[in-house]
Amino acid sequence: MTLDGKVALVTGSGRGIGAATAKLLAQSGAAVAVNYAANKEAGAKTLADIEAQSGRGILCQADVTNLDQVKAMIAKIEQDLGPIDILVNNANMSFPVMPFAEFPWDGFERKVLHEMKAAFFCCQAVAPGMIKRKQGCIVNISSGLSRVPGPGFIAHTSAKSALDGFSKALALELGPHGIRVNVVAPGLTNTDATADRPEAMKSAIAEHTPLRRVGEPDDVAGAVLFFCADWSRFVTGAYLPVSGGIQMM
Repeated sequence: MTLDGKVALVTGSGRGIGAATAKLLAQSGAAVAVNYAANKEAGAKTLADIEAQSGRGILCQADVTNLDQVKAMIAKIEQDLGPIDILVNNANMSFPVMPFAEFPWDGFERKVLHEMKAAFFCCQAVAPGMIKRKQGCIVNISSGLSRVPGPGFIAHTSAKSALDGFSKALALELGPHGIRVNVVAPGLTNTDATADRPEAMKSAIAEHTPLRRVGEPDDVAGAVLFFCADWSRFVTGAYLPVSGGIQMM
């Protein structure tokens, strides 16, 4: 049990990559706080799956772009499970896909602002406890589009690029306290968020991917586990593409 005795918070863990990550961390021994913003049913399903595999966890409702709600969530986790050792910032911030010339400023601002609020608030809420204990692990879920943009994704690319920079700066500041901060950057992954993408597009991407398929949530969860476990104890400030080789560093 690579995470035995650890407490993890995975934001946006009702579905997709977040749910897969929460379940894998629980299978690896961590007690997991399953966070959701509005879809309680999805969050409860993730927790039920964890408990069905003899895992331990709690359900936490919070909009992670709201500082007061984040503080309340962290207090509940610490009371029910103990100090947080692992934070996975995964909560999805929706955005329109459209050409820059047509993109409304308020939509662009909302995506970038909410992306950074979610990471900033959660990191700042858990950092004092991690600093006090001289240990901790933060994994921020970015996107391959932060480095290789695609048409119509200007808001997503900008927001995730900001998250990448934030993560490096945080790794530098928190490293002396024994806290590691890393980024996992999925390529196209089969989730609810990509369910509306045309199958022809997914097939085309798969054909140009060295591993000849698109990603699954479990693929990304495995990369997150790598960073959370002691296997990567001397790795911080890293950016790891999980894209089947379509993005190589």
